[in-house]
Amino acid sequence: MIVLLLRILLIALILFLVYTGFKYLFNPKRKLELANEQKQFYLLDDKVNVRKNFLLTYKGVLFEGEKYLGTTTNAFEVVSIFIWAKSTSKLQGLTLADFSHIEDQIKKHYPYAKIDWKSPIKELLIKKREH
Repeated sequence: MIVLLLRILLIALILFLVYTGFKYLFNPKRKLELANEQKQFYLLDDKVNVRKNFLLTYKGVLFEGEKYLGTTTNAFEVVSIFIWAKSTSKLQGLTLADFSHIEDQIKKHYPYAKIDWKSPIKELLIKKREH
């Protein structure tokens, strides 16, 4: 009887470990961290929940974006996005082309959105676009 109980517990433990392993491997936060370490672009967003901010990483810099819902001609859509860097010290080396690339990627998901950057990125973009 005890041997049967131990076998059932062992099978349950193996199933639990397999389940948690798959859950860990397919976790979007882990994908974001991996893309950040590899300095790739990755957008972590819940498109259904407009109130939830999105996270994106590009060239090792983590950005957060705040979405605002508004009206377009036909529907309610995200019409405004504010983006800022989580750590401004990691912005070194990013150019105007990099920020344009980020904006283009966001526009693919939110075509009606006006994208605004918070300091210090906002000042850089204003200076670069004036020249």
